[in-house]
Amino acid sequence: MEMPRISAQAPDFTLPDQKGKEHSLADYAGQWILLYFYPKDDTPGCTIEACGIRDQFKDFQNIGAVVLGVSTDSVESHSKFAATYQLPFTLLSDAHKEVVGRYGVFGEKKFMGKTYMGTSRTSFLIDPSGRIAKIYEKVKPEHHAREAIADLKALAA
Repeated sequence: MEMPRISAQAPDFTLPDQKGKEHSLADYAGQWILLYFYPKDDTPGCTIEACGIRDQFKDFQNIGAVVLGVSTDSVESHSKFAATYQLPFTLLSDAHKEVVGRYGVFGEKKFMGKTYMGTSRTSFLIDPSGRIAKIYEKVKPEHHAREAIADLKALAA
């Protein structure tokens, strides 16, 4: 599927978190949301990105923003990843690859000369009315948290 565009309504979904609890995007209506898609738990880039968000998490909270990380890893994998790195935010398991499809972030990737199917490191800032305010493609893991916070501060002002 095609990636939703800026100002489009963010596609709703329901997925289990790292504890098995179901979350719907609609549960967070009225709040800013950083919905970030990442390829795989406990890999170098994904760990850098998640730990960067963890380290800046108070800033997200101070702005009143919710952080939802999504990958196609299992609930169990997310549970271990969150515990290992003390991640204070929600990780959602899209094991059936429905939400990555709805957001247009699952497709062909290349790494070290090999082609495979996977999740692109892409994030969406969703405004309190449920519309997409900003899209981050080809996210740089080490800068993403700071960039998202700066944008949230500007957009929420």
